[in-house]
Amino acid sequence: MKSKTEERQQIVIRSIKNEVILEQLNDCLEGTIAKQWGEHTLTFDNTKGQGTIRSMDFDWGVSLLDCDLELTHATEIIFRTSQVSPVEFIFISEGSLKYQESGKDSMDLECFQNIIISPKRAARQTFVFPPATRLKVNVIRIKKKEFLKKKNNNVSYLNDLLFSVFNDENSDLPYAHSGSYSLRIADQVKSLDKAYDSGMIRTLSLEGRLYLILALQLLEHHEYEDKEALPDSLSKSDIQKIHKLITYILDHISEPLTIKLLSKESTLSAKKLQLGFRLLYSKSVNEYVRQLKLEIARDLLKNSEQSVSEIVYHIGIRSRSYFSKIFYEEYGVLPTEYRKRLHLPGGKV
Repeated sequence: MKSKTEERQQIVIRSIKNEVILEQLNDCLEGTIAKQWGEHTLTFDNTKGQGTIRSMDFDWGVSLLDCDLELTHATEIIFRTSQVSPVEFIFISEGSLKYQESGKDSMDLECFQNIIISPKRAARQTFVFPPATRLKVNVIRIKKKEFLKKKNNNVSYLNDLLFSVFNDENSDLPYAHSGSYSLRIADQVKSLDKAYDSGMIRTLSLEGRLYLILALQLLEHHEYEDKEALPDSLSKSDIQKIHKLITYILDHISEPLTIKLLSKESTLSAKKLQLGFRLLYSKSVNEYVRQLKLEIARDLLKNSEQSVSEIVYHIGIRSRSYFSKIFYEEYGVLPTEYRKRLHLPGGKV
């Protein structure tokens, strides 16, 4: 007899419209769908599992499908539509999936990997979600014909492969790219959850972040095709260790964060640690930590009542004068002046 976690269920989707996709998912997941500010959010917490799936449509055929869920059973989500398929830019921040297009071998879609899929028209697409595993998946979908009407779309500047994908209006040429691993993309995907404002401000914030993620995914594709991908000396395991290390840095931001300490915490050599940060963040370890300290300090100046001295201590900088110097270098204003401007009528920065 199969256990619950060994059972497999299927959800068949017969539309490329996000709103309809959520409704067809909900037929199985039995949650609730809320609509606000142009966002549609499916929330469920029952015997089927728990999580949220949100969707949002933007101009020129661009849309967002964002999932944070854990399903009780192994689940096949199958897309079967006669409509022209969009180009899908997929990024997984937690967990992994299997993907198969009809008539082709299955692909492993892995955490932190840049994935671009453009299926053939009327192809059967199957995404296999494992049981009892948290998954965070971000999908930016572009309807090619609509996007090509966008002024200054500049698709002609893409490399030959992606240019042909975008100009294949009838989806006659299927394409799949499973590229390099990127924590820069992971950081931007995480920022989608930080759009706390409402109304127009929230919508513009989400749209801006979505386009930044898309730009980074296109950049990774360009570098990958030009053989500028990660060297063999940096493995997927190394990248996961660096990603985990970022949480450690945040949790210990007030403490001395030396290369020796971070190397020991991550179990990576100092050389490999520096290589990873250079490739994934375009910064040395110390540059990354300093920028993080400044960003935390800026947010505390804006959102807390702590004094500048308390903030300096909180982020682990022992000299207030040094803090003022590097804050000015980064933001062009002294910390005290920055806070003063925040409290002036019309002077918010």
